Amino acid sequence: MADCIFCKIVEGKIPAAKIAESDHALAFADINPAAPVHALVIPKQHIATLNDVNDWAVMAPVFELAARVAREKGLVQSGWRAVINTGRDANQLVFHIHLHVLGGRQLSWPPG
Repeated sequence: MADCIFCKIVEGKIPAAKIAESDHALAFADINPAAPVHALVIPKQHIATLNDVNDWAVMAPVFELAARVAREKGLVQSGWRAVINTGRDANQLVFHIHLHVLGGRQLSWPPG
């Protein structure tokens, strides 16, 4: 999508601190981290929200890359959180599906 900031990151038009990449997903550092490790993992294909997913196979590479980021960042033993905000009331600010990988400290519960 032409005006999507995450699509521009995938295309290399906007720089990002890339953490990991696969054929179908990209992980990069959140510019406003909420934890010592805070990565965003996105499908390279533009899909606005989870409500718009037609082929759920597109999400498998996102979760696979999120788990890889967690391993590479040393979060497996201590634990980590995967969060996908869907829609305005959930505080989704960029309408391109993105999974937050959070860890590196004790995370509180419940969130929000």
